[in-house]
Amino acid sequence: MSTALPSRIRKVIAASLIGTTIEWYDFFLYGSAAALVFNKLFFPNEDELTGTLLAFLTYAIGFVARPLGGLVFGHYGDRLGRKRLLVISLVMMGGATFLIGLLPSYAVLGVGAPLLLTALRLVQGFALGGEWGGAVLLVSEHGDPRHRGFWASWPQAGAPGGNLLATGVLALLAAVQPEDAFLAWGWRIAFLLSGALVLIGLWVRLSVAESPVFQQAVANQKAPPKAPIMDVLRHHWRDVLIAIGARLAENISYYVITAFVLVYGTTTVGLPRGTVLNAVLIGSAVHFVTIPLWGALSDRLGRRPVYLLGAAGVGVWAFVFFPLIDTTSFALTTLAVTVGLVFHGAMYGPQAAFFSELFGTRMRYSGVSIGYQLASIVAGALAPIIAVALLGAYGDSLPISLYVAGAALLTLVTVFFAKETRQRDLASVAPTSNAAEVAAVPVAKEA
Repeated sequence: MSTALPSRIRKVIAASLIGTTIEWYDFFLYGSAAALVFNKLFFPNEDELTGTLLAFLTYAIGFVARPLGGLVFGHYGDRLGRKRLLVISLVMMGGATFLIGLLPSYAVLGVGAPLLLTALRLVQGFALGGEWGGAVLLVSEHGDPRHRGFWASWPQAGAPGGNLLATGVLALLAAVQPEDAFLAWGWRIAFLLSGALVLIGLWVRLSVAESPVFQQAVANQKAPPKAPIMDVLRHHWRDVLIAIGARLAENISYYVITAFVLVYGTTTVGLPRGTVLNAVLIGSAVHFVTIPLWGALSDRLGRRPVYLLGAAGVGVWAFVFFPLIDTTSFALTTLAVTVGLVFHGAMYGPQAAFFSELFGTRMRYSGVSIGYQLASIVAGALAPIIAVALLGAYGDSLPISLYVAGAALLTLVTVFFAKETRQRDLASVAPTSNAAEVAAVPVAKEA
């Protein structure tokens, strides 16, 4: 193996990881604030559970915007390159989050406050819709093919990294401030901090080179595709459906474990806010460490076996998760969150390489973005809303466990019938190939 490769790939991984961590920090910060703050400041005329449900509806708006962001960023990312689109997404996300920190509450602005909150959430969702595909492709298309699962899993670790950072900042602010101060102004610090984080992310992201696989594809193809998404729908529509099905259990379980748990733990079980935040904090730290390990395991065993293990794990753990929290024990609540996130990581770790290997280079940004982001509408966007609604309707956690287990079953069926992609060479997958045609393409050997 070339000695230059590890140094180069480490730089690319750092740029992608830092950028995705910042973007997920911004996105997850909103989810935590929706559960703890926005229900009181922007929807104060409702009872607590209804106010939380309305706050989560604005939270879900961000997911609705993500496929549009994936479509637009994917289109230009396949035509112009991965790097410059990643810079734009980072600026958009950071700017929207910073402005949320400056928003007046309902008491000051009336109905205009939740409307502006919703508009900025749309910008967040649009930016994140373009972020994920570009970040994972920049690493996937730089790295050694035989270790692609490991390399590409590092941008995935940006999700728990961002959640860790967002939850940690909120937990710290909640710990050092009385609740009235936290609600009045303390929560804004976490959002305003995004401005400084974006500057750091831009400095790192601007220092990396464009994807060599993309550059090779440009050199071999005189004109870029006019509409990459049309090529995706024409040649890879089955792969888009595979990506959507594979994401159901991953996305739903994640938002139940990290976002809805804040509602369930504080309002239903009666745990202190800091207890639940700290449980998520510890779980996210373990999640961050284990995601690359699952990615590396997928390089040895294949994407499908590791992914199937994760889907089966979250389906079973859903029935253990809530009873552990019901004990009101901090240790058992932390165990519930941590084990759930470890199983989630078995899906999330191999996911970047798995999805990247489904599509040709000049349509790959569009393909992975649309498949990934369409699933987030029916999965992650609705998961906290459905969970809150089920809790309100039945007053019990069992329907929520059944909901997660049902999603896990759908993912198990999807991935079981999908083809293994570990042996595919990204540079050799032609833009007009479908999954069946490229299934036997071998991995390129290291230089």
